[in-house]
Amino acid sequence: ISLFYSRVVLPCSVEEYQVGQLFSVAEASKNETGGGEGIQVVKNEPYEKDGAKGQYTHKIYHLKSKVPSFVSALAPEGSLVFHEKAWNAYPYCKTSDFFIKIETWHKPDLGTQENVHKLDHATWEKVSVVPIDIADRSQVSDSDYKPDEDPAKFKSVKTGRGPLGPTWKRDLVKSTDCPRMCAYKLVTVKFKWWGLQSKVENFIHDQEKRIFNNFHRQLFCWIDKWVELNMDDIRRMEAETQKELDELRKKGEVRGTSARDD
Repeated sequence: ISLFYSRVVLPCSVEEYQVGQLFSVAEASKNETGGGEGIQVVKNEPYEKDGAKGQYTHKIYHLKSKVPSFVSALAPEGSLVFHEKAWNAYPYCKTSDFFIKIETWHKPDLGTQENVHKLDHATWEKVSVVPIDIADRSQVSDSDYKPDEDPAKFKSVKTGRGPLGPTWKRDLVKSTDCPRMCAYKLVTVKFKWWGLQSKVENFIHDQEKRIFNNFHRQLFCWIDKWVELNMDDIRRMEAETQKELDELRKKGEVRGTSARDD
């Protein structure tokens, strides 16, 4: 088992983020689907369990071209299909499949809390803390970089937020009119495949950091598209996206993020 922990600070409120996250997930899913691969939504429905209420989703990821070559070369035909089950009782949510679990707390602060998931001391000592700054160009690869999804260049017409300069986090501390929040993400990787365990776990950690960074850069730069939406709008959008993903997966070419073995 390996664990890593990231803090993603954003210039928006926890309430705004709930809408922005779901909007961005739907949009990003379409960008990653085509040519027989991508995301299939099996269920998206309300749940209530042990006093908690939220939204349950079950997705299937068809990922043959999106894993590193050292995995795809050894994987049996048809095995690179992963099921993701997520319980979103916002501001807490948990996503898991057979070897990855992502637990997220969304808090109205600037990432100043330690061990927000309340791990025991021995476990917390083993966690690798991975910093993410959505405005730091050096954290984005050349192949992933898009000028129109760069928070350091983007300025929101509807909210006036951005562009995010080198001192944007320190500026938020002094600001009284701009909301702020942090997504605290704890990633647990369990992968039992003799001879590949460490290599695959390290690859997953690298990819999760890459995905978290790129996704939240998009989320901020898309704020004018989602900031005026409500949860009813989002649920309608998700239903439409579910149908669109089914169609996209059946046609066209493989799209979106590809795995890199570097």
